[in-house]
Formats: sequence, C-alpha cells, structure tokens
Amino acid sequence: MVTQYVGSSDEERKALVSRTRSGDLTISNREMFEAFKIDPNYDAYGVPLDKMDPVHPALFANNTLWPHFERLRKEDPVHYTEDSMVGPYWSVTKYEDIMYVDTHHDLFSSKATLGGISLGGVPDQDNEFSIPMFIMEDPPKHDAQRMVVTPMFLPKQLVSLEPLIRERAGQILDGLPIGEEFNWVRSVSVELTAQMLATLFDIPQEDRMKLILWSDTSQNIGDPEYFDTPEEGFQILFDCLNYFQQLYDQRKTEPQKFDLISMLAHDESTNNMSPQELLGNILLLIVGGNDTTRNSISGGVLALNQNPSEYEKLIQNPGLIPKMVPEMIRWQSPVAHMARTALQDTELGGKKIKKGDRVCMWYISGNRDKDSIDNADSFIIDRDNPRQHTAFGYGVHRCVGNRLAEMQLRVIWEEIMKRFSKIEVTGEPKYLASSFIHGITDLPVTVKV
Repeated sequence: MVTQYVGSSDEERKALVSRTRSGDLTISNREMFEAFKIDPNYDAYGVPLDKMDPVHPALFANNTLWPHFERLRKEDPVHYTEDSMVGPYWSVTKYEDIMYVDTHHDLFSSKATLGGISLGGVPDQDNEFSIPMFIMEDPPKHDAQRMVVTPMFLPKQLVSLEPLIRERAGQILDGLPIGEEFNWVRSVSVELTAQMLATLFDIPQEDRMKLILWSDTSQNIGDPEYFDTPEEGFQILFDCLNYFQQLYDQRKTEPQKFDLISMLAHDESTNNMSPQELLGNILLLIVGGNDTTRNSISGGVLALNQNPSEYEKLIQNPGLIPKMVPEMIRWQSPVAHMARTALQDTELGGKKIKKGDRVCMWYISGNRDKDSIDNADSFIIDRDNPRQHTAFGYGVHRCVGNRLAEMQLRVIWEEIMKRFSKIEVTGEPKYLASSFIHGITDLPVTVKV
C-alpha cells in the first residue's frame, strides 16, 4: 500500500491516536512525531487521494503544504482523511464551502465538549487539563461571553488606541540596527503585539513576554522540540492561570475599568468562571491578539521580498498600505484552519457527513481558491476587493479583533515607510510546526535607510 508515513505500522499509529483521543497527555511527543513521520517534500500527487493528510505539521514547518491543498481543491474539495495523528476528519478546502460551514453553527458545532475548534482537540474530559473558552461554545453562551470583550474592539476604542500603537511602533523601529542582520519576528512582530496585549490586559509592560511564552506554549504543546509530553506544556499554562486568577479576583473587588480582565471580572456572563474556563478565555485572547497579528506582520515582509514588483509599488505609493494590509493577512492566513463537529447527518460538496464527524475549514486553502478570488496565487497589494478572504472566518465566530489587527499592520507599515527605504530578507524563514497557527518563528532581515 502506498503511504506517506515512514517507520511505523498502521496498528502503532492507531494505538497512539486512540490514547490521545482519550485525553492521555502523558504520551511522548517524540513518539507521536516518529510514528507519523513523513518526508515533508513528498509528492502531493504521488499518493492515493484517500491517503492525503494535509493536517500534518511537517508540511507547515517546511512550507510544503501548498500543492496538497491545490490538489484537494481540484480533485476532492470536501475530502475525508481516515488515518492521521488527530484521528479521522473532513477537509473543506474551497472558499464557498468554508463560508457555508462557518455560517451554519446550527449544523456544525464549535463546542469543546464535542472536540472544539482545532483538529487534535478531544471531547472535553472535564478535568484540570480541560480549558473551555467562548470560541468553543455555540450560541447563546458564545454570544453572551463574546459581547463582554467586544467593546474593546469597537471603532471608537481603536481610534483612541491608534496614537499609542503608533508611538510604540516608532520606538521599536527606531531601536533597530541599520545594516545589520536580526530576527524581524522577535525584534518587531513579537515586541509590538506583546506591548499591545499588556495594555489591553492592563498588566505591567515588564510582564509582556510572559504573554508571549504562554501563547507560544499553547501552540507548541505537542512539539517534541519544546516539550517531552503535552502534560509538561500544561504546567507552564498553569502558571498563566495562577497569574491571571489573582488579577481576576482582585479586579472583581475594584471599580470596573476598561481592560479585558476587568470586563471579564464584572460581567455576569463571565464573573463566575471556573479556573479552567478563565484560563481558556485568557489563552484565547492572548493567542488571538498575538499570533495572528505578529505572523501577518512577519508574513508581509516576506511577501514583499518574494514579490519585488509589489514592493516597488509600495515604495512608489505608500498610500496603498490600507489595501495592502488585508492582502498580507490573506496571503499569510495566520489561522490555517478552524474545526467543527457535525451536529447531524448532512451533505456538503456531494459528500455525506455523519453526525459527530470532525470537519476542518482550511482558511489557508480558501484564500488560494481561484474560483472565488482573482489571481489567488498572486500577492497583489492593490487588489480591488482585498477584504475578500477567509482569514478572519465568518458568521458568529468571525474574529472579534479583526479591525485591531488591521490597524496594527497599517500603523507599523506607515511607520516603516517613513524610516526605511527597504527591509531586505537575508535568509530562509523558519516556520511554526503547526497546522492551526500558520506562523513564522524566524525571519532574518536587514533594514536600509
């Protein structure tokens, strides 16, 4: 039988998946990665269609995912994978089908008790490792809790935040070495988003890198390069819980202020959360506010370098920045997928999906769908309709901070263009080994005035 996996049997892989699906967090990350080891450069067209497994993190770590999704969009837009490290799942790869799933929460649930919003999520075990959050709820609970934090991201608030973002962006850029190689991700993308997150939570700026640690931990919890077991990663997340539990309890006793913790502490929908639910919602806000924006900032620099004619357009006309920003977000697709669980037997793309099946919306694939987006494989900073993309999702779960993300990107690029003639990528980027967050961990650059 032709397969992309090397060095393990079907039985070994199924046994490991069974343990993870039961909520076993003591399983060795190294053992899991070795059992599902692949050559990340294998030919996407060289395995039988039913053996394709686009969720494999090695495809994302090596940036070799693109032909896999191209094939699925062409040959099997709603595709079933039976054998994977996250168990069986459906891949939804076309723009219109993704929109359908995302806007039908009555058919496709986000609930943690059914598996949540990412492939690899297991039905809520109701133990200390359970971290429910409002994005992993359906209406009405989802809507009530989401509304608690929504005021932070309304246009009026964004207008008041912009001068602060601009000031900090300027300070970060002014501190960069000129003509010397450095990692753009850590020096700029991470630094700006960390500072803004600390402001939104109203915590000391000296604690901002704790937020980055907890965000990175949540994304790398199954990666053997970071942790021996998922349980080991959870110990760091419990530090996050201890930190915010104290703040949450303290702010309940204080007059309400306009920060995310105070909002959660004072609203009746969120003022009595369990420790696990508090941790879940905090991590949601951290990851949502950090990973997506920071990866679009880094991905934008890379995209301009890979498309020098577009960079020249920008140099000649910085007024294109407002159009360029959503194109950068589309191009990067910082949230690669969102998963759902079918609530009833249904049909999608001519395929019969059964109640309880896991369904994955590949935003990163929808953003390359030529049937819905003109020249979808091209990075074009002056598109006529740049906000036509799947990166923020649709429906009730559409990213609550989408306009804040766009504003941060706009401001940082406005400040870049005031200071530098060019940001030049000087080496190969390093990508996150994750099929959930499409991230860049290292991007060597030099800046020129």
